[in-house]
Amino acid sequence: MYQILAYIKFFFRSTNQHGVHSPFIFNFVTKCLYDSEKYPAYNKLKEYRNHLKSSNTVLEITDLGEGSRMLNSKKRSVRKMINASSSTERESKLLFRITQYFNFKSVLELGTSLGMGTYALALGNTNSQISTIEGCPNTSDYTKSKFQDLNIQNTTFTKGDFTAIIPTLENQKFDFIFFDGHHNQLATIQYFESLLSKVHNETVFVFDDIYWSKGMTEAWQYIIAHNAVTVTVDCFHLGFVFFRKEQAKEHFKIRV
Repeated sequence: MYQILAYIKFFFRSTNQHGVHSPFIFNFVTKCLYDSEKYPAYNKLKEYRNHLKSSNTVLEITDLGEGSRMLNSKKRSVRKMINASSSTERESKLLFRITQYFNFKSVLELGTSLGMGTYALALGNTNSQISTIEGCPNTSDYTKSKFQDLNIQNTTFTKGDFTAIIPTLENQKFDFIFFDGHHNQLATIQYFESLLSKVHNETVFVFDDIYWSKGMTEAWQYIIAHNAVTVTVDCFHLGFVFFRKEQAKEHFKIRV
């Protein structure tokens, strides 16, 4: 019910490219978010999704985050997980376009799951270096094996709790960080603040499910107001954060 009411409010407060006056964001919206080209990579993403949907594998899950609203069992079939806890087909395509548009070289993902988002990021720039972290060891191992089958070589898999692994990351800056795990207000804010040291002027943060709960929306509002952030784009399911110092502080709600 919270998400339904939140979407109604979002719909009436959001706009399309015609409500955007920033050239940077206008180009991002028209050339990336609204890019309607049918890329060959979309077929690869669809094939991988269909492969997971047909899988008979059952994984024993370790949930370090808020868990799934649809799957309560500790043993979960891959075919059900792909529908309940992975990036949707629409989101995967969008992640591909974002990576391609900005040409990200260094990527960090918090929450690998079955790798739908990870695969999209890997296809978006095959020359990028992707580090993806997953709290559930069995899920991470399973997805890593699938990426080996797909011959994806630009992705490094790490298992463990985000709070334990983030401090061990090499002292580098990331072009892109995708927050797609542990849908909890305090945890999301903690991860955001702990990764600000990895930001450069062109870094992009993307937060998944910013209206997943009232707490997640409050975390999003905290991020919007942070003095390190200049521009944000709220697309309801995904929230984009930019740190470009040359941009005036603005916040957009864009229907995708």
